[in-house]
Amino acid sequence: MAKKIFRSFALFVFPFIASLFIRLIYLTNKKEFHSPDIISTEPTIFACWHGELLMLSYLYSKYRKTPHAKVLISSHFDGMLIAKTITYFGLGTIYGSTNRNAARVLMQAIKVLKEGYDVGITPDGPKGPRHEVADGIIVMAQKTGAKIVLVEIKPTKYWQLNSWDKFTIPKPFGMIKYYSTSPIDISSMELEEARILIKEGLKKHEI
Repeated sequence: MAKKIFRSFALFVFPFIASLFIRLIYLTNKKEFHSPDIISTEPTIFACWHGELLMLSYLYSKYRKTPHAKVLISSHFDGMLIAKTITYFGLGTIYGSTNRNAARVLMQAIKVLKEGYDVGITPDGPKGPRHEVADGIIVMAQKTGAKIVLVEIKPTKYWQLNSWDKFTIPKPFGMIKYYSTSPIDISSMELEEARILIKEGLKKHEI
């Protein structure tokens, strides 16, 4: 009972505080965008490593002034906290993992893309291995024809958690460097060829 009460309280309080913290980080850092000025308005998959996702919404807002995206997030409690936090940035959620319940989650993501939404995904999430690309993003893109924008988010000052993904939290008063590709078409690629392309594209600017 106590655990249930704590979780309910955390879900009520934490996401709002987290959203304020994210906004504060963004406002107190300088920003550099190494990205295309515009991308297609067609439904697009935005991908970054799990450890870099904290500030992803600001790269997304560069291209979509009105958010129209759903992010693939674990249905575990920490995923629920993230899901509620991103609602403050106008983003929706697809609950699940391309490692567990893969078929159901992929069907949901494909449906969402066909409905005209963008999709956000961490190819190594929700539990790793770190910086390894699971099949989900590839299948999703090839089944729908959606193109992929690869995103790297590199702060000059940061805390790094001792977690499997080495989750990175930018510190105030530094600089956040955003790197993103033009939309990539992997529709005609073999699975391993696409995996290598995505992995290499997300590791061009290591901290």
